Amino acid sequence: MIEKMTRYSFIVYSGDREEFLNTIQEQGVIDIKRSEKAVDEKSVQMFQRIAAAREDMETIRKGVDAHLIALRTEEKALEDRLEQTIPWGNFEKDKIEALADHGINLHFYCVPAKSFKKEWPEEYPLEVVSDTGSHVYFVTAGECDIPAKEIPMPSANADELQVMLDAKRNEIDRYAASLEARKSELPRLEALVKDTISELNVYLAGVTGEDAAEGSICVFEGYAPEADKERLCAVFDGMDIYYEAHDATLEDNPPIKLRNSRFAGLFESITRMYGMPVYDEFDPTPLLAIFFLLFFAMCMGDAGYGILLVLIGWGISKGKLKIAMFEGLGPIIMVLGVATFVVGLVLGTFFGIDLYQATWVPDAMKSFMVRGKVAGYDAQMVMALGVGVLHICLAMIFKAVYAVRRNGFANSLSTCGWTLLIVGGVLVAAAALLKFIPSESIKWVVIAIGAISALGIFIFNKPGRNPLLNVGAGLWDTYQMATGLLGDVLSYIRLYALGLAGGLLGAAFNTLALMVRGDSPTWQWLPFVLVLLIGHTLNLLMSCLGAFVHPLRLNFVEFFKNSGYEGKGLRYNPLKK
Repeated sequence: MIEKMTRYSFIVYSGDREEFLNTIQEQGVIDIKRSEKAVDEKSVQMFQRIAAAREDMETIRKGVDAHLIALRTEEKALEDRLEQTIPWGNFEKDKIEALADHGINLHFYCVPAKSFKKEWPEEYPLEVVSDTGSHVYFVTAGECDIPAKEIPMPSANADELQVMLDAKRNEIDRYAASLEARKSELPRLEALVKDTISELNVYLAGVTGEDAAEGSICVFEGYAPEADKERLCAVFDGMDIYYEAHDATLEDNPPIKLRNSRFAGLFESITRMYGMPVYDEFDPTPLLAIFFLLFFAMCMGDAGYGILLVLIGWGISKGKLKIAMFEGLGPIIMVLGVATFVVGLVLGTFFGIDLYQATWVPDAMKSFMVRGKVAGYDAQMVMALGVGVLHICLAMIFKAVYAVRRNGFANSLSTCGWTLLIVGGVLVAAAALLKFIPSESIKWVVIAIGAISALGIFIFNKPGRNPLLNVGAGLWDTYQMATGLLGDVLSYIRLYALGLAGGLLGAAFNTLALMVRGDSPTWQWLPFVLVLLIGHTLNLLMSCLGAFVHPLRLNFVEFFKNSGYEGKGLRYNPLKK
C-alpha cells in the first residue's frame, strides 16, 4: 500500500541553511525537494566522481575492462597470424630481400591440396614448402603464369611471431594480475560512492531551496511519512526555523513510499522497474507478487529446478555464493524456487522426468497433477488461459474501482459497464459449468448483465454528450476491446509453451545421457553425468531467462494496460546519512 505523507514547508535563515540540511539528513526520513540532475559545476563534478567510481567498481568486479579486451584482441590476431605463418617455416626475410636485389623475386602461393597439380614442379620454377594435407604451400622464382592466386609474403616468420605472442600473453597476465590486486579497493570505492551520493543530495537540496527576502532567508519543501509527524515536529520545534506541516494531497505530487508485507516487499523492486504509482493510485505490488511468482513457476515448470533455485538463493543469502548481479536477491530467488517446486509437482515434471508416467510416484500424488484434456485441449494450456482470464478480470475490477474513486460513478459508467460485462460474463460461464446456476436462469442473468452493461458502454459513457456520439464511441470501444482482449488472453499461452519447452528439453537431455551411457560399462557413467550436468545447466539458465522476461511482460503489458495503472509517481528518496 502507499504510505500517507505529510508535506512540510520550511523557512530558514540563509546562514542556518547548512545546519538545517544536516539536521534533516540526520533524521533520515524527509524527502527534500531537489534537482535530480547537475545544476552547476560542483554538482557536475560530484556526478562525474560517482560515475567514475562505479565504473572502476564494475571493472574490478568483472576482472575485465576495455584495455584488457584490446589486449586479448591483439593476442587473437597474433595467434591467427602465427597459424597462417607456421606452414612457411622459419624463413629468413633478409635473404629473400637479398635475392630481390639481384632480380630474383619470390612469389608465395597457398592452394587447396586437390587443386595442386603434380606436374607443376616440372612446368614451373616452384618449390613446395609444406603440405598440410588440406593445403599446399609453395613459392616460385620470378614471374610465371601458374594458374593460382598469389598471396602476400608473411611479414614475420613463425619464431618471430611466437616471441611476439609470448610477450603479449605476458602483458595480459600482468594486467589481469593488477586488476585482481585492485579488488582490495572495492570497500573504499563503495564508501566513496555512498558518501558522495549523500553529499550530492544535501548539496542539491541546498541549491534547490528558494531564496527570499533579498537572500536573507531560504524556503524549502519536503515530505515524510505521516507516521513520523509527531517525532519530526518535536525536532523542528526545537530549531530556530519556521515550518508548516499539512497532509499531502494529489495536487502536491508527493514522493511515493510503499509499505507491504515481508513477502510482497520482495517484489517492490519489480514495481519500481515499471514506475511508482501516483498518490491516489493503487499499489500493484501485492498482486504483482502473487502473479509474477505464479507465472515464473509455470514458465519454469520443473520441480527439480525449483530445488536448485532454493539452494542458489540460500547460498546467495548466506554469502556462500558471490554473484554480483544477484547481490541482495537471495530471499526472492528462494521464494521463486519454492513456487517452482510446488508448481512443478502439479505439472508433473522433475528434472525433465515425467512424474505422471513414472511407476515409482504414488497414485495419490498423481491425482494432484494437471493432465489430460479439457474440451479437447491440453489441460495445462487451459489452465494457463484460465489464469490469464483471472489476471485480466482482476485488472478490470481495479480499473473500475479506481475510476469511480477518481472520477465519480457517473463519469465511470463506461468502465464499470465493460467490467460488469467481461467479469460478470466470466463468472456466469464458470457458474454454469460448475452448475451453480440453474440452466433456465442463465439466459436471464446473461440478458440482465448485457442490458446493464450496454447502457454504460453505449448510452451513458459520457454524461451530457449527444447520445449518437456516445453510441459511436461505444462501438469503437467495442472493436478495440474485442480485438485487444482476445490478444491479451492468448498472450498467456506463453506460460504453457515455456513450461512445456523446458520440460521437453530436459527430457531430451535425459534421453541423450542414457544413450551415451549405454547398457552398463562403468567408464560410460562419466560422460552420462557430464551430459546431464551440462544439459540441465543450460536448460536451467534458458528457462530462468524466459521465466523472468515473460512474466514481466504479462504484468507490465496485459495487467497494467487493463487496470489503467500509469506508474508515473515519484520515488521516495529521503535525505539521510
